[in-house]
Amino acid sequence: MGVLLAGALLLPLPLPRAAGITGPGAPPGTGRASPARQEPVFEERVLFKAGDELGHAYACYRIPAIVTTGRGTLLAFAEGRKHNCGDATDIDIVLKRSTDGGRTWTSPRVVNEGGGDTYGNPVPIVDRGSGRVLLAATSNRGREDAGNCATPCERVPHLQYSDDDGRSWSRPRTLAAGLRPRDWNSWYATGPGHGIQLAHGPHRGRLLVGVNAEAHDGARATANHAALAYSDDGGAHWRLGAVDTHRVAPDGTYRQKPSELTLAERDDGTVYVNGREQNGTDLGNRDEAVSHDGGGTFAGPFRSLPDLYTPTVQGAVLPLRPGRWLFSAPADPDRRRTMTVRSSYDQGRTWEGAERGRRVTGDWSGYSDMAVAGPGTVGLLYEAGRADARQEIRFARFTEGWLGPRRDLGPTTPDRAPGAGGAAVLGRARAVGGRFGDGLEFGEMDTERGAEKGGDGVRLPYRASLPLGSGDFTAALWIRYGGGHRNGEEGGEGGEAGETERGREQPLLWMGGIGGAPQVALVGDPAAGRVTGRVTAVSGGGPARTVRVRAGGAPADGRWHHVVLRRTGSRLVLTVDGVSTSVAGAPGSVSRTSVFGVHLAQRPDGRQSLTGALDEVRVYRRALSDAELTALRKSNTLPSGSRGVVLRLPLDRVDRARG
Repeated sequence: MGVLLAGALLLPLPLPRAAGITGPGAPPGTGRASPARQEPVFEERVLFKAGDELGHAYACYRIPAIVTTGRGTLLAFAEGRKHNCGDATDIDIVLKRSTDGGRTWTSPRVVNEGGGDTYGNPVPIVDRGSGRVLLAATSNRGREDAGNCATPCERVPHLQYSDDDGRSWSRPRTLAAGLRPRDWNSWYATGPGHGIQLAHGPHRGRLLVGVNAEAHDGARATANHAALAYSDDGGAHWRLGAVDTHRVAPDGTYRQKPSELTLAERDDGTVYVNGREQNGTDLGNRDEAVSHDGGGTFAGPFRSLPDLYTPTVQGAVLPLRPGRWLFSAPADPDRRRTMTVRSSYDQGRTWEGAERGRRVTGDWSGYSDMAVAGPGTVGLLYEAGRADARQEIRFARFTEGWLGPRRDLGPTTPDRAPGAGGAAVLGRARAVGGRFGDGLEFGEMDTERGAEKGGDGVRLPYRASLPLGSGDFTAALWIRYGGGHRNGEEGGEGGEAGETERGREQPLLWMGGIGGAPQVALVGDPAAGRVTGRVTAVSGGGPARTVRVRAGGAPADGRWHHVVLRRTGSRLVLTVDGVSTSVAGAPGSVSRTSVFGVHLAQRPDGRQSLTGALDEVRVYRRALSDAELTALRKSNTLPSGSRGVVLRLPLDRVDRARG
């Protein structure tokens, strides 16, 4: 194999002087650092890239996994895909080692050779007692084209190990007899990403790996399974532990499909499991569960995390120290881009929003894994590229000083709906005279802080009363454009097919997901004096369907205009200053199967913000009558009061940040 290291060092900065951080997989002798004393350090290089490795012709590298051995060596694993970037091609598991915390790396070597078949989904685990490094993986019969493994796909779990710090490896042996029940016959996958060894409680020393599988009856998938596998003897014998099963209905729908599980252990011995979610009827692209008995059983079914914004993608959790855990994944809710590290300060019980996370890159990005890379340093191994997330695998090393301290809640504006709290005010939104009392004005992207904070906007924290489901609704607000408007990014990444040109779209209100996901959106085109109401809905197991209704009457004239979008029965009605336009509606749920957020003046992916002002934003879980809309427009009141109100944002006050 060649010795050339792919890529070059980016953003070299001084090494940290802090004493260090702790966490599962931290090297011996690593102390606990004071985050306040750590210098901000971030550096990055390309570790795997097709065509850059001498002696190996891989068309694509994917599926990173990383672990720190008992001697402090970093082991970075990836799938080397020979013919193409397909999931079922001829795939080897390859490895690079670093003995200096990720500053330099060895040439790559093959740990598990496909030989025409697929060997992938690497899950490295370190046994702290023996120092042995174990590697779980999964195999299936390979194919030369880029097609998927035929359904049902015969997938087999394997295990191999190294007793010399990752220099040499045993031959893989199958674990199918103990870890793959006979009816888990359609799909089976280990990890990917590192496994863990428990450090607390009666199961101290237990090794744990996440797996997911599907069952098939010969005609269709019948169930999805998320599970934990464990070993109490250093990896010699393995058993299947906790299992959460979700049945697939005859119409193809299912509540959840937890997969690609990442694990961490809380101080009390609780096992925390965070997984990728895809196409279930629950909200969110992430879900989570816990085990209180060392991974033997789950305390309850997985629950969805609708406002932990990610696309459908694998992610990784790493305890940095007891008071701060990290989660790595793309933060764009629609597409695999914008790799971001987010923090939890209560060991995974809650996670900070994407706008408070630390952005690693705005490029396309995908799967990731993290490990403690040395004293005071974290290593992030992740898929990325300028044009495609599968172009290369990068290694970034950074300190907690680079992550920054815990951010306060920031300014908020009250939500007057029953049971609601404050909504986050983002960027530099500022108070202006409104249609009734004050409103909020939103302006240019904050270029100085935009990489972390995004542009101007208002974001509501998730609560169960916000999703509108399949029923009627009304969304009403006042909009005013100034003398001009900011052009948004044009062409290239993102945007929905058939939309108004990106340079003219002005987001007003967005509820639900983005892209082709279920959503309700109001966007303006001030140059044309036009407003568009868009509803994307899904019914049963069928595809989502989008319906748009457009109306004029809201030009950039510096005046306030009242805009209302209603779904009433089978129709969408868009009303601007009392004049209505209607089209055939989109029946089905407008809040299902994806992330869920409520944003004013900003797209959920943060890539477009409004230049203009908003006032008196209301959403009701019913279709208001024409008479009610007239009263609302003229007096800002309804005879029926707050019946059916989902949110009410007067935007007449911005409260200062709380600690």
